[in-house]
Amino acid sequence: MTVLDIRKVGDPVLRRVAEPVTVFDAELHKLVDDLSQTLEQSRGAGLAAPQIGVSLRLFAINPDLPGNDVRLDHLINPGLEFPDDEEQYGPEGCLSIPGIYLDTKRRMNVVARGLTKHGDPVQIVGAGLLARCIQHETDHLDGVLFIDRQDEAGQQRILATLREAAWADAQLKVSPH
Repeated sequence: MTVLDIRKVGDPVLRRVAEPVTVFDAELHKLVDDLSQTLEQSRGAGLAAPQIGVSLRLFAINPDLPGNDVRLDHLINPGLEFPDDEEQYGPEGCLSIPGIYLDTKRRMNVVARGLTKHGDPVQIVGAGLLARCIQHETDHLDGVLFIDRQDEAGQQRILATLREAAWADAQLKVSPH
């Protein structure tokens, strides 16, 4: 397994809609393992393939997140359903936007269905932090960053702050999503 570099906001791969995974082979297994190892090393809650420069619909999540009773550590080609309209509003960060944490509105409960690296169907039901993580990582697969979920004034403040960051790309902009 290899720990890979995490792409930062401004990298075009973070704004692309990722392609579905169609081949479940040794190369995919290595990608999932590398993604999981990179997540573990970064001490994050989740990490999507585009964040390591791979535009495929898969993400790794921390199997120790509260409520992750099946100890799922990755999900491929996820589809989300929301069993109710309950929302949560709380702090959220992103490994691709280091040092920025913002209160972000998400759905409180989610049912995620997808595949394992072996191509087997899997379902995870999440609430609270687990639901937030699954939604955040799925957003990455759609080219959406959590800063896109802020109001317009908040987005402009964030962009100004990010442009001053030493690691930031000067081509920063908010997604139309």
